[in-house]
Amino acid sequence: MAQVAPAVAQKSGESLLFLTDEQLRKGIEAMFFAYRGFTADPDRILEEKGYGRAHHRAIHFIHRAPGTTVNNLLSILGVTKQSLNRVLRSLIEDGLVESRVGHRDKRERHLYLTEAGLELEHQLSDAQRARMRDAYRAAGPAAVAGFRQVLEAMMDPEMRRHFHRITERGA
Repeated sequence: MAQVAPAVAQKSGESLLFLTDEQLRKGIEAMFFAYRGFTADPDRILEEKGYGRAHHRAIHFIHRAPGTTVNNLLSILGVTKQSLNRVLRSLIEDGLVESRVGHRDKRERHLYLTEAGLELEHQLSDAQRARMRDAYRAAGPAAVAGFRQVLEAMMDPEMRRHFHRITERGA
């Protein structure tokens, strides 16, 4: 096989085909530590209110897709119905989420954030957007594009479909 110049190899990704187990391990560890940083600020806000990450994820995706059904949220979050019901019950009781009966199918429940829910969502997402914005600025546009490519490549096909549906809304 012909030698590829380092700049070309980097651009084409060819050099990335030969990552060692140690390089992969470092990437895995970087993701663990980055996730801790990414969730640290929202975790503090949630803890003050007696909520956890499951509440955060539910609030996030209800905000991204107002009117989403409970079944769609189950599919996105990949949790049990019992677990999601526990989370939704507390969010509804606390006045953060509203559940409305479907117009076409009365068995469906459509979920919306209330004003209080929107306020909490903004607090949580502002903290994460600030961290992402700082990291993206430090890394630069090419790294940001590459990072998104890596994340999408790691998604299972069903999750990638959910991701594209949500991101295509442009909300």
